[in-house]
Amino acid sequence: MQRAISLIGSGQTRFGEWWDKSLRDLMAEALDSALSASPATALDIDAVIVANMLGEFTNAQAHLGTLASALLPHRPPALRVEAACGSGSLAVHMACALLESNRAQSVLVLGVEKMTDASQEDIASALMAAADAELDRPSGITFPGIFGLIARRYMHEYGLTRDELSLVSAVHHMHGKENPYAQFRSAIPPETISKSPLIADPLRLLDCSPISDGAAALILSTKYQTPMRLLASQVASDTVSITERPSLTSFPATKEACEKALREAEISLDDVGAVETHDCFSIAALINLEDMGFANPGEAIRIYKDIHEGKSTMRLNRSGGLKACGHPVAATGIKQIIDVAKQLQAHEERYGIAHNFGGAGATCGVHVLASMP
Repeated sequence: MQRAISLIGSGQTRFGEWWDKSLRDLMAEALDSALSASPATALDIDAVIVANMLGEFTNAQAHLGTLASALLPHRPPALRVEAACGSGSLAVHMACALLESNRAQSVLVLGVEKMTDASQEDIASALMAAADAELDRPSGITFPGIFGLIARRYMHEYGLTRDELSLVSAVHHMHGKENPYAQFRSAIPPETISKSPLIADPLRLLDCSPISDGAAALILSTKYQTPMRLLASQVASDTVSITERPSLTSFPATKEACEKALREAEISLDDVGAVETHDCFSIAALINLEDMGFANPGEAIRIYKDIHEGKSTMRLNRSGGLKACGHPVAATGIKQIIDVAKQLQAHEERYGIAHNFGGAGATCGVHVLASMP
């Protein structure tokens, strides 16, 4: 970072089904919470960046940057960014660019999605806008199908079993029961996950992140300083369609973004005390850990076995991840940063990583946070 950027305030709604709340209501709740936790006032906000993917599809609402700006008394300049499920991390990356260039001193970043107003069929179709309209959509495949193909290939290459894969969701639900903001707050044993309804072989219902409503907000500043610093913000891209990639069992954008973020922060993985990674599907969690460097290819399941058996204290998706916490698409990347900050504060760890991607790893954002002494 060319300037010292502090996380000075954050807030979120609980993720879930909010039938009685609009996009505006959800944004206002997260915004008010972030301002209440911040040394800044509303008038200190120089710019607003809103992350959203599905507003036009699910709520007939575009122009969300300006909609959010109007929640502040002085209506600062605002913009909206979209990178599918990676929209939240891209919004934070854009905020960092404004702060580092000194075009702003305090920036509000909001991620919001309201998905339960639409049918499951319509949501599945809308989410496929994150895939390739020419190479993917004509086959009739959806994202569960895409990640089902990825899971099947991973099992073929590395011998992962169905029962082993169930440990991923089991661990995340074990963590999610402790998170008051999580959509699902109950433990689910691995055998229940293995027996849940088949969605896209070999993926079952409880391998998949849910449809969710929610908003998350944070305020980044170079004017106000707090012990919680953002040390690195990196984004990388890959092909949108998996048909154009040499391998289905690795997401190169994750490797690139993570390597660059660690270099920018001048730390190694050994320094990292908390990780929030993008487990849109259970198989993605394993591939993410391998691409980030926490495990060799095919070996990430050992991390989950150790956590499940109480042999590891690794703080991995302690929020419950997307699986238990919920996944209101564009809010997720921002929520992850908030959760990493909470973990660093609660456990007196120094460094943490938030990893968020869009599509099948086509856009990846990685942020490194530090709790400064």
